[in-house]
Amino acid sequence: MGIFWAGYLIVLGTTFAFSFKDMVPNWEPYHVMNAIVLPFILMADFLLRFPFQNTPTQEVKPYLLLPVKRKRLIDFLLLRSGLSLFNLLWLFLFVPFTFLTILRIWGITATFTYLVGIYLLVIINNYWYLLCRTLINEHICWALLPLTVYTGTALLIIHQNNFLSSFFMNIGDSFIEGNLFYITGTLVIIAVLCLINRQLMAKLIYKEIARTNDTQTKHISEYHFFERYGEIGEYMRLELKMLLRNKRCKTLLRNLILMVLIFSLTLSFSSLYDEGILHSMICVYNFSAFSLLILSQIMSFEGNYFDGLMSRRQSILSLLKAKYYVYCIGEIFLFMLMLPAVFTGKITLLEAFAWAFYAIGFNYFCSFQLAVYNKQTIPLNETVTSRQANGGIQLIINLIILGLPMTAYNLLKNLLDETITHIIFLTVGIIFTLISPLWIRNIHHRFMRRRYENMEGFRNSRR
Repeated sequence: MGIFWAGYLIVLGTTFAFSFKDMVPNWEPYHVMNAIVLPFILMADFLLRFPFQNTPTQEVKPYLLLPVKRKRLIDFLLLRSGLSLFNLLWLFLFVPFTFLTILRIWGITATFTYLVGIYLLVIINNYWYLLCRTLINEHICWALLPLTVYTGTALLIIHQNNFLSSFFMNIGDSFIEGNLFYITGTLVIIAVLCLINRQLMAKLIYKEIARTNDTQTKHISEYHFFERYGEIGEYMRLELKMLLRNKRCKTLLRNLILMVLIFSLTLSFSSLYDEGILHSMICVYNFSAFSLLILSQIMSFEGNYFDGLMSRRQSILSLLKAKYYVYCIGEIFLFMLMLPAVFTGKITLLEAFAWAFYAIGFNYFCSFQLAVYNKQTIPLNETVTSRQANGGIQLIINLIILGLPMTAYNLLKNLLDETITHIIFLTVGIIFTLISPLWIRNIHHRFMRRRYENMEGFRNSRR
């Protein structure tokens, strides 16, 4: 996937170099890039970090046992985040663009200083993301901070605000000229953001490690309407309580809804994803959000109380059925979030139903396979210091969920009619949905054969 996106960005950078030549009179292509495109690239970089990048605080807890100062650990993790290879991703776009536009006019030195400046802006974006992500994990209201900043920036650029466009153009020109004032200013901003992240993360880590159990319950939701469904209803109630009461689960659910909403509104009211592979990627990601973000960790949350679940033989089967029903109902909510795209004509109603049924059919079939192999407990209430429990099998399943439908969709659309392609995906989804009792029982049977191995793994990784 990384090689694919690198190639895609190289092609995009080369295309920009030729298509920007006559876009604005008396402007060079790099002026168009700096004044108009660069702010949107930084926005896209910020959004891409949510599904792919964790905060350094999620890596700090294993090191706290060492005789090293906590702030020094945070400094090291912040430095490692700044030097991450993820920050080099956008250079695959800017390097070919720069060699085709800036090199022939300004020479090799200007090309080098411009690329260094762009890299420093991406690092600023990295630490800005860490700050926003840490605050959002604490309270969802902090999502208004990046939303306000990027919405305001986008509106000003779309309405051709001369001040903002001139600001970004001056930054780009200063990097080309090797202006030490701008480069030094960029480094100062990086240092300030690092300092703010350092203080905030140290405070939150201490708060989470030194937490006390709260014995006073303010409000209890019993979900009595599940009682009519017997044992499966009880496990559906357990799943809802897990998602809505525990801090880590609430954070995952909140980020999932936020990402789907942002992508849905962008698809509905802009032309960024009107066609091509990005269009299908947004549709696949939005309808597969539960599979990618929550069901990829299936049974890992239950590892906290797995011994109790194993007290009855059929409890795991009922739990798996309950999970399937709960996330099928949740898919209705994701479908509703995608309705603006249907109303604006960006996707058809058939396409929406096709991706929704494909998600609850084939994608859930793939995700539930991880119930057999996941054996690492994920803490329910630690969001700052707990690590992400991703393994090789999880990565493979997620690549299948995200990559297979995108590839098959674009291939079938070129070979067949688009409507027929949607009907094929709808049919596949309905078939896997109808036979869900069969593959859930198969998963339960395989799980029971590994139950002692999984139980040992849950116990060893429990805190």
